[in-house]
Amino acid sequence: MNDRTNPVDAAVPGPETAPAAPAPAGGPAPVVLVGGSTPLSERAPGARKDGDATEPALAPRAGRPRVRRSGAGGTGRVSGGWTPWLYLAPALVVLGGLLVYPIYQLGLISFFEYTQAQVSGGEPATFEGFGNYAELFGDPQFWEVLLATVLFAAACVVSTLVVGCALAVLLTRVRALPRLALMLAALGAWATPAVTGSTVWLFLFDPDFGPVNRMLGLGDHSWTYGRISAFLLVLLEVVWCSFPFVMVTVYAGIRAVPAEVLEAASLDGASQWRIWRSVLAPMLRPILVVVTIQSVIWDFKVFTQIYVMTNGGGIAGQNLVLNVYAYQQAFASSQYGLGSAIGVVMLLILLAVTLVYLRLLRRQGEEL
Repeated sequence: MNDRTNPVDAAVPGPETAPAAPAPAGGPAPVVLVGGSTPLSERAPGARKDGDATEPALAPRAGRPRVRRSGAGGTGRVSGGWTPWLYLAPALVVLGGLLVYPIYQLGLISFFEYTQAQVSGGEPATFEGFGNYAELFGDPQFWEVLLATVLFAAACVVSTLVVGCALAVLLTRVRALPRLALMLAALGAWATPAVTGSTVWLFLFDPDFGPVNRMLGLGDHSWTYGRISAFLLVLLEVVWCSFPFVMVTVYAGIRAVPAEVLEAASLDGASQWRIWRSVLAPMLRPILVVVTIQSVIWDFKVFTQIYVMTNGGGIAGQNLVLNVYAYQQAFASSQYGLGSAIGVVMLLILLAVTLVYLRLLRRQGEEL
């Protein structure tokens, strides 16, 4: 047996004085205090005091330098810091060519007087600064078109979300065959080109040959003559071709919700509306954020449906939206600088709406 005893182990805790341990050969006997306390001079490095709540710290081992690992077992900040960017480089190059450069050209042209004469090379482009923006903001028609665009886009977004979410919930309630039929019909509407879908809807509501007027007994009523009815007809077509994206995305999110959660809500007597409002909607908040932002962007810059179904903006421009208005200014009037300024304004509005929406969600504590 080893006769060398650690002074910490030799201390016997207790309220009374403990007998002294036998002295090692050739050395003085250790001093033991009342209550098993050990003198500081004989206390092990890093050992805790009596009554100290902290655990004893281990003394560092001498002669073993600490090695900083890198790679799979360590942090790898230096060696692997550029690895994600290398993987993203091809996509960033494509986005730079297809997105960043056109936006740069759009903003650049908006500061010049750029008409057909400059396009053909007959005259040099003249720098006007914010002249196109001043002309745009001073035009009363621009503000009327902007208001109509905001109201129309808001109605399209709300209608698309309501229809898409309702059908997504319906898909979870029906059997396999009706679910498959509904999915195929929705994906068919989603895959239909905008020009084709707009032409089909025009035929359905045609005053002479359309089946809708015959079924409703409206005679030769023209849906595209009035401003409100024309916007309503375009809204129906936009919702028809947009709700499948919301339906499929929300349906996938609902299928990811644990069945025990929905079953517990049903056993508690919650209605379908209450389950959606109190259970599904909070759990699907990140998905709803994505589909809402996408719908805002798509519906705010709608062009084909308005241009085809109202014949370029309706009678006297009563159904103009910003995208069609920019097209008319740029290509019909050959004022490309003014049309570019409208495009820049649309881009800034969409960025502002998206950032404000995300900021509001972050203030509510949502993880995005």
